[in-house]
Amino acid sequence: MLKVKKEMKITVDHNLEEIVKKKIVVDTKIEGKLGKINFNELKSGGFIKQRQKDLFTVRMRCPGGRIPVKNLKKIAEVAERFGGEYVHLSFRQSLEIPYVNYKNFSVIIEELKEVDQNIASCGPRVRVPTACSGCEYNPNGLVDTQKMAYMVNEKFFGQGCNHKFKISFSGCPIDCARTNEMDLGFQGAVFPVWDEDPCTGCTICASACLEGAITPHPETDKPIFNLSKCLFCSDCIRACPSGAWRLGKVGYVVRIGGRHGRHPHNGGVIAKFISDEDVPKVIKCVLEWYKENGEGRGRIRIGEILKEAGKMESLVKRLEGILGDKVIKNPSLPQPIPINKFD
Repeated sequence: MLKVKKEMKITVDHNLEEIVKKKIVVDTKIEGKLGKINFNELKSGGFIKQRQKDLFTVRMRCPGGRIPVKNLKKIAEVAERFGGEYVHLSFRQSLEIPYVNYKNFSVIIEELKEVDQNIASCGPRVRVPTACSGCEYNPNGLVDTQKMAYMVNEKFFGQGCNHKFKISFSGCPIDCARTNEMDLGFQGAVFPVWDEDPCTGCTICASACLEGAITPHPETDKPIFNLSKCLFCSDCIRACPSGAWRLGKVGYVVRIGGRHGRHPHNGGVIAKFISDEDVPKVIKCVLEWYKENGEGRGRIRIGEILKEAGKMESLVKRLEGILGDKVIKNPSLPQPIPINKFD
């Protein structure tokens, strides 16, 4: 009799299989403390399986990449007792403790709670937000990115989605937090306004503008402003000695549908100069739209949905009810970056 081989199911990404996985619950006990671990929820809860048997990497929740000193001391103490010889800084500003045995999870969680340090999360949900230092002490910073990262961590972290959903905040057009590569990115921006009366025609603003958006008038040396070249960085305002250039609108440029990985995309700009108060409204609206339009579609990023016919227009219409004329009428779709083509 011929033996029929059973078909082996090979999976690449387990994120969306969390619902159907067989639940395995084990007891853990250390130093007299008893707890239960559900292996089905480990990765989604920030415990990442290593190739070594029974060992995991524990990911800290560090919104905006900011860790209070007292937390850092406690993390170092926990890592020394239960981890390997080092901690790891992830590319998304999380601090990770590798080489942790799952039997120690319960006590690690309890010890980290002493300083209100939470574990991060993986899987198909809103991830920990990333951010640059913003305007607190960075001379280039135009907006308070850290305040926004804290807000996202409090209001949206962990919400379920079809796929991972990454949010970042950059304080200026240098874009250190790579808002173009995020599912939803917010980049600080300032619209410069020029007043003629205080202008001395010194041309310092033209020299300061790295984009060539300001050129001196050939006769008066007064600035000629080319809006199409402006990145809204505020360099002209900071450089002006007479106060002729001043702050106009201040807010965020919003990008959507970006991602990195095997098939990277640049997100499209969907709104400009939205306020701090607008940010949570935009996130809420986008997540609701994503849930509705991703219903029943499994593992799909929001950028892939937005590239489909009529989808970007649908989201724009939804956002117009919140942002009005701050919304870009005909935004660019997420654009693939063909870095993995070799022909």
